[in-house]
Amino acid sequence: MLQDKDRIFTNIYGLKDKSLKGAMSRGHWDGTKQIIEKGRDWIINEMKASGLRGRGGAGFPTGLKWSFMPKESDGRPHYLVVNADESEPGTCKDREIMRHDPFTLLEGCVIAGFAMGAHTAYIYLRGEYMREREALQTAVDECYEAGLLGKNNKNGWDFDIYLHHGAGAYICGEETALLESLEGKKGQPRLKPPFPANMGLYGCPTTVNNVESIAVAPTILRRGASWFSSFGRPNNVGTKLFMVSGHVNKPCTFEEAMGLSFREIIERHCGGIRGGWDNLLAVIPGGASCPVVRGEEMTDAIMDFDGMRDVKSSFGTGGMIVMDKSTDIIKAIWRIAAFFKHESCGQCTPCREGTGWMMRVLERMVRGNAQKREIDMLFQVTKQIEGHTICALGDAAAWPVQGLIRNFRPEIEARIDQYTKNATSVGAVMEAAE
Repeated sequence: MLQDKDRIFTNIYGLKDKSLKGAMSRGHWDGTKQIIEKGRDWIINEMKASGLRGRGGAGFPTGLKWSFMPKESDGRPHYLVVNADESEPGTCKDREIMRHDPFTLLEGCVIAGFAMGAHTAYIYLRGEYMREREALQTAVDECYEAGLLGKNNKNGWDFDIYLHHGAGAYICGEETALLESLEGKKGQPRLKPPFPANMGLYGCPTTVNNVESIAVAPTILRRGASWFSSFGRPNNVGTKLFMVSGHVNKPCTFEEAMGLSFREIIERHCGGIRGGWDNLLAVIPGGASCPVVRGEEMTDAIMDFDGMRDVKSSFGTGGMIVMDKSTDIIKAIWRIAAFFKHESCGQCTPCREGTGWMMRVLERMVRGNAQKREIDMLFQVTKQIEGHTICALGDAAAWPVQGLIRNFRPEIEARIDQYTKNATSVGAVMEAAE
């Protein structure tokens, strides 16, 4: 279990002083100038050595992503864009960082900006995050007043941070759609290449990072890459903010070391499964876009990138949705399919048409008013969507349905059999009455 001394987020529950003074008393903004003075190459190499993988869901190595930014300036400004458009169902960690521990993010922006040659950062917030924007803006204002941001600041690197509020579109969590929205255009993903590192915001070199990925950087650089990589197992290292919602005794958000099993995490932080472990039906491990896994397969699974791949799912953001046996699993996945159908930007035909098709077929399967051959046909449709769209929303819509069919096919067939049996009985009664 992670010790208090090893926690990066020292005020994730907002129980301590939220001001800049309070954050500095807990070790934040300590030696930031000295870190910058070590140079861009040292920072990027240390981030690579730490093994930090992006905390937004994709798990791409953060240090490697930073290194993609051009080292030589061609006259265009460089930008850092922080993706705070946290719209994935089951995910709420970035909200807690911005609400209660915002200075970890702001300090990380300065250091990351320096490492990538950027003097400006934009933080793109989810449209529904009103209170979070207020808390973050208050923190930004405090940093300007204290001389930690702006021109000729105490850190030795001129740096400005601007907050931008979205309008509540899930698709704007995709990095290129976010950039389009930030430029004032319709939030639709761009074709890649060119990649944002070469042509991003306003056609300039840009790196887009998740809130948590940026917020942990200062502590990693202060304590050293070897400290961070000492947690977890190879290729799955560090500490992580996990979120647990659904049928546990104590739903919560918490920081924990990577490499623990699902059972360990739930017992330590959530007081176990509601009704006991025998009552566990299914888990969506990392947000709604991850394939659903049967409870018995999840119990001893390791909650990290490789561990979730072993159970044919995805670690995603670490936002676990726990479902007990009172859940109608077919209806739960139908609800997720309806969400993705609603949030599709409509740019790609497989996603625009396929998400609606999946939702409608699942709706009939919820009632049992379907045919068993349609189960295989539905799976085939998910394969026609997956990997055939500009962005990953098509994949995100397909994976939960694939997980349902792969792991809960007997439940779907039983529902169809029951509907057929009831329909036959009703038909027989009506025929006899005639």
